[in-house]
Amino acid sequence: MTNAIRSNVLRRYCLRAAAACAALACVAAAPPPPDLDPPAKGTKVLIVTGIDYPGHPWRETAPRLKELLEKDARLGVRIVEDPEALASPKLALWDVVIIHFQDWEKPGPGPEARANLTRFVEGGKGLVLTHFACGAWDGEWPEFKKLAGRVWDPKLRGHDPHGTFTVRIADSAHPITKGLSSFETLDELYTCLAGDAPIHVVADAVSKVDNKVYPMAFVLPYGKGRVFHSVLGHDARAYNEAVGALMRRGCAWAAGIEPK
Repeated sequence: MTNAIRSNVLRRYCLRAAAACAALACVAAAPPPPDLDPPAKGTKVLIVTGIDYPGHPWRETAPRLKELLEKDARLGVRIVEDPEALASPKLALWDVVIIHFQDWEKPGPGPEARANLTRFVEGGKGLVLTHFACGAWDGEWPEFKKLAGRVWDPKLRGHDPHGTFTVRIADSAHPITKGLSSFETLDELYTCLAGDAPIHVVADAVSKVDNKVYPMAFVLPYGKGRVFHSVLGHDARAYNEAVGALMRRGCAWAAGIEPK
C-alpha cells in the first residue's frame, strides 16, 4: 500500500468517524419525547405549557395552577412543557387537557397535534383554557375559534391596565359557579376576545376603561366534550384562592364530575 493510498484510507476513516460522532451528538442533544403517562388514580388532568408572551411567567403560573387544582383530591395533575405533546397517542389516556400556552414568535402545535386535540374533545373529554391560551393558535387554525369559543383578536384593545377589578358571578345556578361569590382580583381584564360560537358566560367583569361587560369565564360544548375557558391568570398572584376555586370547579365540570 502506497503512502498516498494509506493517507486516503486514513482520511476517509477519520471523516467517517467524525460523521458518526456528529450523529451521536445530535441524538444525545435531541430532547426526549415528553412522558405523557397519566397518574394511576383519579381524574387525569394534563397542563400543557412551555411557551408564552414573555410577560406571562408560565414557569411560575403552571405550578401554581397545579397546586390550586390539586386541592380537589380527585384531580391528578401533571405538567408537560412542550405544546407538541398534544400530538401524542397517549393524550387519549387523560380526562382533561388544560391549554396554558400561546404561540409567541413560533407556530403553534402542528396538524397532528390539532387533529389529536380535536378528536380528544369531540370524543367526550374535557378542555380548559387559561389566560392567553385564547391566542394559542393565533390566526393559524380556524377551527380553534370554535373549540375555544372565543379567541384573541390582536385588532381589538387587549385589556384594561393591569390592576384590581371585580369578577362577578354571572350565573349562580351553573354547577361551576354555584355557591361561589363575586371576588376582587389583581389581573388583566381582557377585552380582546372575538368569535361567534354559542357560549354560556359564568363569570364576567366591567371594564374601568369603557364600562362594558366582558366575559371572564364561560363554557361551551364541542362534540361530546366540554370546554371551560377563563381568561384570568396573568401571573402567579392572579391565581389567587378565588380564581383557584373557579378553575378547580371548571376543571371538574369539564371532566364530567361534580364540582366541589
